[in-house]
Amino acid sequence: MFDKLIEILKANPRKIVLPDGPDPRVIEAAARLQKEGFLKPVLIGTQKEFDEASAKLGFDLSGVEIIDPANYEGMDAMVEKMVELRKGKMTADECRATLLQGNYFGTMLVKMGLADSLLGGATYSTADTVRPALQLIKTKKGAHLVSSCFILQRGEELLAMGDCAINISYEDDKDKEGNVTFSAAQKLAEVAVETANCAKVFGIDPKVAVLSFSTKGSGKGGTVALSREATAIAKELAPELAIDGEMQFDAAVSPEVGQLKFPGSKVAGYANTFIFPCIEAGNIGYKIAQRLGGFAAYGPILLGLNAPINDLSRGCNADEIYKMAIITAALA
Repeated sequence: MFDKLIEILKANPRKIVLPDGPDPRVIEAAARLQKEGFLKPVLIGTQKEFDEASAKLGFDLSGVEIIDPANYEGMDAMVEKMVELRKGKMTADECRATLLQGNYFGTMLVKMGLADSLLGGATYSTADTVRPALQLIKTKKGAHLVSSCFILQRGEELLAMGDCAINISYEDDKDKEGNVTFSAAQKLAEVAVETANCAKVFGIDPKVAVLSFSTKGSGKGGTVALSREATAIAKELAPELAIDGEMQFDAAVSPEVGQLKFPGSKVAGYANTFIFPCIEAGNIGYKIAQRLGGFAAYGPILLGLNAPINDLSRGCNADEIYKMAIITAALA
């Protein structure tokens, strides 16, 4: 998988911002990326602190671009742009102070076209990575929400799972009169299509199962109707996709069970892209695959934004940062 993504990056040079400062894991990953030469890391902080940290750790950051927000020559233009983007919600002074934070400064580098993508979260929380992206990068045209997916790898086997990290549940959006303007099922359908499109980037030919505790009407209540309605909407949004639901997990992965419970389905028994009806199921599901199934899990990969912005676990290691940087930049 990574060989393919590296070839993409060799053919399409990219810059990625790593905004977490002189964290040892970030320094190790950045030094490795710089040495291998297919992706340019940009680090946020002072030259002195990176020099001291890299010397202590024994990693070479020669040639790596390091930007100190406090001494950034383009700060005035960045402040002006951020004031415009925040549309009266923040003054120029407030924007200037906020841009001293690596997460906001790095996100603005992407917004202004000075970098192609951002990978944060080694020291920032998920909220502190996602919030600047929502405020400054914003959702892409046609997207109604930000979601996420994980890519799971075990040998040559690749799977996609979404949403396992961002949307706690799916609720109807309503106007002041109580009319539904965007339904819960439309949201889940959008997650399904976005996850399938992301899966394609990694060489997965998506066969999408919208999961539930029911298969084709065998159960009622809970999220059964949500999964069923979302499947129908997703088929309308992307008729070229192989997608079915609502479907239990055994029906999704076992051909014998799948074709018994869902006869004639192109997905049942052969699914490789799994859509969960709530974050509890998604988060538990991917971690079971990771810890008991022996899959490596890469993500969360954020979907629906105007540029690739991804989040790390604060418990990540340098190798995970390196690999997620490749994934994030390849999405650009």
